[in-house]
Amino acid sequence: MDIQTAKIELAKLILSIDSPTLIAKIKELLTKESGDFWHTLSESEKQEIIFGIDQLDNGQRISFEEFLSC
Repeated sequence: MDIQTAKIELAKLILSIDSPTLIAKIKELLTKESGDFWHTLSESEKQEIIFGIDQLDNGQRISFEEFLSC
């Protein structure tokens, strides 16, 4: 089955669903697969990334070679 045929079959299946709960689950799955990874991170992970970016913006960095020598 080629990709276009698979998409059509999937669309037909989705159109036949009457359960709002199941539709919501499918939508969530599809959104997660194609969405931004940022939304999958915990708040502490997001804060760590923001902290690291702030450090870089303030010139608090070392070279890759320095990092490897630590």
